[in-house]
Amino acid sequence: MAARQAPAAGGRGDGPAQPQDRWILVVAAGLLSFVAMLDMNVVNLALTDIAEGLHVSSTTAQWAVLGYQLPLVALLLPAGRWLDQVGTRSALLLAVSCFALCSVLAAVAPWAGWLVAARLAQGAFGAVLFVLMPVLAATAVRPQLRGRAMSVPATLGPLGAVTGPVIGGLLLDHVGWRAIFLVKLPVCLAALVIAHRHAPRGGRLRLPDRGSLGDAALIGSAVAAVLLGLTLAPDAPGWLLLALPAAPLVARWLRRPGGRPVAAVLRASGTAAVNGSVLALAAGFAATHYLLAQHLRRNDGISATTTALTMLAFPLGMVLAGRFGGRLADRWGARPTALTGATVTATGLLLLVPLDTDWTPADISWRLALAGAGMGFNGGPVQAMVMSAAAPKQLATAGSAVQLARSLGFALGPALATAAALVGTGTTAVRAGLVLATLAATTAVALLALHHRTNRTKSPTGSASTDSTTGNDSADGTARTDSTDGATSSRA
Repeated sequence: MAARQAPAAGGRGDGPAQPQDRWILVVAAGLLSFVAMLDMNVVNLALTDIAEGLHVSSTTAQWAVLGYQLPLVALLLPAGRWLDQVGTRSALLLAVSCFALCSVLAAVAPWAGWLVAARLAQGAFGAVLFVLMPVLAATAVRPQLRGRAMSVPATLGPLGAVTGPVIGGLLLDHVGWRAIFLVKLPVCLAALVIAHRHAPRGGRLRLPDRGSLGDAALIGSAVAAVLLGLTLAPDAPGWLLLALPAAPLVARWLRRPGGRPVAAVLRASGTAAVNGSVLALAAGFAATHYLLAQHLRRNDGISATTTALTMLAFPLGMVLAGRFGGRLADRWGARPTALTGATVTATGLLLLVPLDTDWTPADISWRLALAGAGMGFNGGPVQAMVMSAAAPKQLATAGSAVQLARSLGFALGPALATAAALVGTGTTAVRAGLVLATLAATTAVALLALHHRTNRTKSPTGSASTDSTTGNDSADGTARTDSTDGATSSRA
């Protein structure tokens, strides 16, 4: 059988040449994508139960989420550099095994410090998995089948986002908060078995180089400073001063070997504003998700399952609209579609600002669905804008920069929501947080609207290419001229 043939000459190790398509590895990438997205949604729902179970404040319990997201943001780019130097199979087995082990440690945590430490470690291995997922799917099949292969994790990831709150709600109502950390274990076990049996052998593990560790320390310190400042500010506004070192730390990172390629891509492609919009929109979504989950759980008579079904409206709207986002981008251009999506999301969040205790879950869910639909229209076209504007040799760095911006937004959102408690408590604080979330989404709209229409990238031959932000974007990341939007740009 073809699946048992020996590797062809020159195809040793993790090289791109494969004697046959390994769709089972594509399935493994999809399973890991499912777990990653499920984890990011299900823990938010359990924060009230964690605070009660471990007898800590809601601010401390919030670090069950932030503790995972902090290393994820800090290690995302360094993990990519490290994976270029080690064997894919070895890295995959290590990352999945340790990710699952950290889930068990979180589930049995006797006190909050233990839980946060387990989540910090899990976030570090989660960063490796986030980088591995697209690599595993792309290298498991022939180049002409990569689009089909990449659609598997792209589909299963949102499925994890959709089912995560429902699964979490049922577990919280009938088992307890510790079970939400264990629900991922069967999927991790399946991915481990697939990787052990089918991943090509070759390459060894090695310690990360000092440069990567330095980059991670700078990014992690900057993000930690901002998160600590925002989460501690409700107790004493002076804690906001902790966030001040973040700017010089990021500036220092951008001058290092790990940050210079990112800075160069942003300058060459002119997509700094686009990446800023991704960060702002993700922060607005994450803040809203955190605030509403806590608001619904605190109300008498609102079960975890009902809360989960209410929150399900957002990812459902996102998944359904995402199916049409690419088609609209092909017809209108990526930039107008992304701008429309961001505007719809901002509108949905604005409609949530007058939140009242008399609102039913249905009153909240339709507004969430509208905001989610906007995110669905925005996500693919924004990715296409960034990838189309980058030079062919900078695609990986450009993609990593977008993922970094999105992950940073997800991390900052809950902290931003917590800082809203400066203006009051209860429903007043929730409304203030929703105002901040709406302002973040509105900032995303402004950044996309101000993105220079005539921004052009250099082609490999040195000639100017068409404007990637106004042209239609094909599946392979190249830009085509959109005559309609191009005419608009000329008139502008």
